[in-house]
Amino acid sequence: MNKNFLIQVHNRVKPYIHKTPVLSSQLINDIAGCSIYFKCENFQKMGAFKMRGAANAILNLSEEERQKGVTTHSSGNFAQALSLAANKIGIEAFIVMPENAPEVKKKAVRGYKGDIIESGPLPKEREEMSIKVKEETGATFIHPSNDDDVIHGQGTAAIELLEEQPDLDYIFTPVGGGGLMAGTALAVKYFSDKCKVVGGEPKNADDGYRSLQSGKIEYNDSTNTIADGLRTNFGDRNFPIIKDEVERIILVEEDEIIEAMRLVWERMKIIIEPSSAVAFAALLKEKEQFKNKEVGIIISGGNVDVTNLPF
Repeated sequence: MNKNFLIQVHNRVKPYIHKTPVLSSQLINDIAGCSIYFKCENFQKMGAFKMRGAANAILNLSEEERQKGVTTHSSGNFAQALSLAANKIGIEAFIVMPENAPEVKKKAVRGYKGDIIESGPLPKEREEMSIKVKEETGATFIHPSNDDDVIHGQGTAAIELLEEQPDLDYIFTPVGGGGLMAGTALAVKYFSDKCKVVGGEPKNADDGYRSLQSGKIEYNDSTNTIADGLRTNFGDRNFPIIKDEVERIILVEEDEIIEAMRLVWERMKIIIEPSSAVAFAALLKEKEQFKNKEVGIIISGGNVDVTNLPF
């Protein structure tokens, strides 16, 4: 792994992704007490950063593997990403989605020609169904976050952010399965001399925070958070990167997530989902620590049911 390797990854996925804008708001900067640059992956194809990792993973498959299609399990955004990337590249995608996934995300997967197979809501139930689908179809399983090609693809968002804002002191990401955070950490390692990575995580799904504390992957008994994209846990591919390269994880309450989400909607006039608001909420929670700093925040996605907003 080196800088040139990540440049190759970026060049590989460029034809399949948008180079998303970096936006800022003076009013939000005044509230936070620092200069914030939002990398708006809510404007990415299918509405989230996960298009990057999905495209990279599929493009790295052999022709024989592509013939049999791909499969994954996801509550929504990676489901959409893999469906769209597979559709663009011309292969089949078999998507295991928990039965309680937002209907808006299921509808989007169908729109991208993904075949949905429903499972129970727990990570274990998703995984068991994925194994069954893989055995029945011969499709290649691509994990939403614990896959090297996915991790490297997700890191391209931070590469683009650092190209535009090379003097960042910190980049914040939401903490879910760890793919975005690990990819961001690798990008920061090879494309910046001083930037550090900080995660924001819901207190109601704090396995990532506990994993950094204990030095081993921890799990949640329950994940009762509005941030539905962050209900998953780290894996053996991304956790070693996170453990070595991430500065810290800040926990936030549900009302803090909703308030951060509302602030971006009202002041920046852009749609972000609750999972995206978690990183911004973490910065606001400990803004004294980041006073007068140059801060990047990866707005991970904008796939939200606008008929069911929390405010």
